[in-house]
Amino acid sequence: MSVILPVPGGDFPMARRRSERHIATLDKDCPMIRKAVLPVAGFGTRCLPASKAIPKEMITIVDRPVIQYVVQEAVDAGIRDIVLVTHASKGAIENHFDKHFELETSLEAKGKHELLEELNAILPDDVNIIAVRQPEPLGLGHAVLCARPVIGDDAPFAVLLPDVLVDDEGLEHNDLAGMLEAFECRGHAQLMVEEVPHEMTHKYGIVDTGGEAPAPGASSPLVGVVEKPPVEEAPSNLAVIGRYVLPGSIFARLADTPPGAGGEIQLTDAIESLRADEGVDAYRMRGKTFDCGHQLGYLEATLAYGRRHARFGEGFRELLDRYAGEA
Repeated sequence: MSVILPVPGGDFPMARRRSERHIATLDKDCPMIRKAVLPVAGFGTRCLPASKAIPKEMITIVDRPVIQYVVQEAVDAGIRDIVLVTHASKGAIENHFDKHFELETSLEAKGKHELLEELNAILPDDVNIIAVRQPEPLGLGHAVLCARPVIGDDAPFAVLLPDVLVDDEGLEHNDLAGMLEAFECRGHAQLMVEEVPHEMTHKYGIVDTGGEAPAPGASSPLVGVVEKPPVEEAPSNLAVIGRYVLPGSIFARLADTPPGAGGEIQLTDAIESLRADEGVDAYRMRGKTFDCGHQLGYLEATLAYGRRHARFGEGFRELLDRYAGEA
């Protein structure tokens, strides 16, 4: 595992050489897409006051921070280079995935081997965490563009928004892996979508597939995306949920995208340009999501993950039954 902190806009030859040497050992075992971008620079105002002093991504679901679940999702899909687009106030995220020699030495000396194994399992040895800084909050498109010097213009990559947990419990392969495979087979950028109740479509970006929706675990071409449409005008009930697979050419489109409201560069604008020229698909997920960008989403995720937790699940279920009886 490596942690690299380049300056946005730099060339980073040392970082690139180290990355290329590492990737060369993975060609036979990993899918074509090995890189993912996780934008984590936002202040997390929807999570205040919990996110005042710690990154919102470090708030825990049961016994680990939400960012660890998202990184694990990427690793399970075959990603081996994870680029965090971060901010000076978010050092705790990088520290979580780094080695803590003093703590590990203390646990070893005290015979706390189970805890030590849990720490060592946070990130596999063959996975790199690479951090770049977003100097100003100029939108999701700008955050993704900050990763350009690390990703490059030739390699496809995934984007995972860490506000969203994707729960793939019971599936042989997670939805991100299915979306990566769809990109490789179809050659089009992929947007992961989830079915939502029709009466809730006004809260989401809703995709238009021009007719029949894709089956779960399948893709179909996009006609467009309508942002938070009135319920009666929604073209479908399939919502974009914060997982993308994009070609490296998206960076040039982002660089040419004019800022919109608030001076922000929107990823959706660059994706629409890509769709018009090359085509973009909607990949319908099989699992379900939890929006951890607000408090009720965290609580729901805690309920779902806590009930089936290997160590705490039984006791947590007993607590739920007890409080349900008191209601």
